[in-house]
Amino acid sequence: MKDVLVLGAGRIGRVMAQLLADSGDYVVTLADRHAGALQDFGPPSLRRHTLQLDAADPAALAAALQGRFAVLNAFPFDCAATVAEAARAAGVHYLDLTEDVAATRRIKALAQDAATAFIPQCGLAPGFVSIAAADLAGRFEQLQTLKLRVGALPLYPSNALDYNLTWSTEGLINEYIQPCEAIVDGRRAEVAALEGLEQFSLEGTRYEAFNTSGGLGTLCDTWEGRVRELNYRSIRYPGHGQLMKALLNDLRLRERPALLKDIFEHAIPATQQDVVVIFVTATGWCDGRLTQHSLSRRVLGRWAGREPRSAIQITTAGSACAVLDLLAQGRLPQQGFIRQEQIALADFLGNRFGLVYADPAADGGEAPQTPSPLPLAA
Repeated sequence: MKDVLVLGAGRIGRVMAQLLADSGDYVVTLADRHAGALQDFGPPSLRRHTLQLDAADPAALAAALQGRFAVLNAFPFDCAATVAEAARAAGVHYLDLTEDVAATRRIKALAQDAATAFIPQCGLAPGFVSIAAADLAGRFEQLQTLKLRVGALPLYPSNALDYNLTWSTEGLINEYIQPCEAIVDGRRAEVAALEGLEQFSLEGTRYEAFNTSGGLGTLCDTWEGRVRELNYRSIRYPGHGQLMKALLNDLRLRERPALLKDIFEHAIPATQQDVVVIFVTATGWCDGRLTQHSLSRRVLGRWAGREPRSAIQITTAGSACAVLDLLAQGRLPQQGFIRQEQIALADFLGNRFGLVYADPAADGGEAPQTPSPLPLAA
């Protein structure tokens, strides 16, 4: 069994650790700075261990990494470079969920001449959506446009923002305020977050989408010079973007992210009853004809035994575990910087953890579990 360290016992990290431990193929140590966060991982066993660990303590982090096969970093994005540096020093494979562009650039530099693999951005977006986009793009003789749209939304919105907290508040704010990479008219560019507003419908539900940072991962590097338009936008219910612009720009809360985080977590409730919406569209030339290919997914939360898991938990954790599984099986390069778009969509969807993204209608067969909205109580 592969010995894996999972850093961060929050909503995503704990589910990653549980999935890997339950598979029977991994010995998992779940680490967090707060001892209380580790209590829900279950009693210690041969496959389950817990460790109280502060990533700001270099000696403790180095000791925790010794002898591991890999580390899955679910700490906040500002810890990514620190953990990646320690992983390189320890000779351990590194995977994370970061959307932060600067952190990914630092990790890419660390991966040069490294003896192990560095695979950042293994979540939903970037992550699965990057893999799906690359698969669509590869179907064209000449690619014209590649558009990625993803949202983690409440099933039952009940406030003016039409939004509930479903994942990291720090990550949410970061993607709303940082510049966004894109390719515009064939040239790489930075576009402003919250701009590029568009509206569309999927399966009878009306949505909006606007620029947010980090969702493209490394796709600009991969497709620069080969596509006319490439962009990523977050999906929300109509009106959300305009309210966020008022908060961030007019009230200047982009200058005070810590205050905005406190406001959000005090006023906007979290929810397990969410839906992940994915819509990727590519256009280009096939056999002399302008053609469009699209991929759409709608993933709901579901029960895992007696434990409710939200859609963002199962999609993000499932994606990271699938990438780790493919690495452990030798189906990915074992050293250097690995982009998400290097992973074959068929391999990902065929993996036991990647099955959470399976679409019976599109892919054939049956989904592993029938998704259903989580009730208010067990």
